[in-house]
Amino acid sequence: MATTEVILREKIENLGAEADVVKVKRGFARNFLLPQGKAFEATKGNLRHLEHLQEIRAKREAEELAEAENAANRLKKLRISLFLSMGEGGKAFGAITSADIVKEIGEKSRLKLDAKQIVLKKPIKTLGNYDIPVKIHPDVPAEVTIRVKPEESGDAAEEEAAE
Repeated sequence: MATTEVILREKIENLGAEADVVKVKRGFARNFLLPQGKAFEATKGNLRHLEHLQEIRAKREAEELAEAENAANRLKKLRISLFLSMGEGGKAFGAITSADIVKEIGEKSRLKLDAKQIVLKKPIKTLGNYDIPVKIHPDVPAEVTIRVKPEESGDAAEEEAAE
């Protein structure tokens, strides 16, 4: 198969980031990358513009890293309480999932996260405190502390509201 070199203008999953010179199959470059403006041919003239693209990439990556560190600090300070319905004998009805955690983080801290960023091996079905890792950025470790409490029965909640 014939290949050609192209310079990427933007980040493309499983291929590279902007300003990367990559070898791709000629058809992929001709039919997808070039017409959609995602890359341009790696000619001598275009390779001279590579420094400018690398400066833009470095600036963007520095901004992303700063935002990720800020978000990690906000998550570290955040304490989330989630409620789990419990039956007789301490058996849980339902579970706490990554979607529940993302929803609560969004309400408490206004951070926009995706459920895929929460590293939860399996749904939480027991009470207690948990430190859940969050994938914000590859270079920035982040965790959020979650406290799972039993959901109060309707009678107890009504009595507290009446007082």
